[in-house]
Amino acid sequence: MITYYTDGSASPNPGPGGFAVIKNGQPWLIGGEDNPTETTNIRMEGMALLAALKDAAGESCQIYSDSEFWINVLTKWAPNWKANSWTKKGGIKNLDIVQPLFGEYERSKATLIWTRGHAGTELNELADEWANRAREQKVRGISRCE
Repeated sequence: MITYYTDGSASPNPGPGGFAVIKNGQPWLIGGEDNPTETTNIRMEGMALLAALKDAAGESCQIYSDSEFWINVLTKWAPNWKANSWTKKGGIKNLDIVQPLFGEYERSKATLIWTRGHAGTELNELADEWANRAREQKVRGISRCE
């Protein structure tokens, strides 16, 4: 089974951002938005999860994330939003990420696991380090780690 750790970074928040995917203990993917000056940590966390799900390509996997928000989006809230034609009172923020991310999650064999951020979990810290590198290097799109 494939194991991923994902993380996102924006500093300041909002501001320039980046994300990272660690696959089976190794830095695997980094990325960022086309307009890196106006992103958020939440968006980068979501994009990291999307990149991991796409990389898994339907294979069984575990994805560790320190974003309780995105895990709740995928497991609790998005099914209702989809059933209500992607609407909710007050609107859905980051819908441009929510919809494709939920679609990938529905088709996946992924188990999402929350891990506390900045708590010394080695691979979560590695994902954080690479997400910060992606932000600092102003990575656009998705690239393999080198």
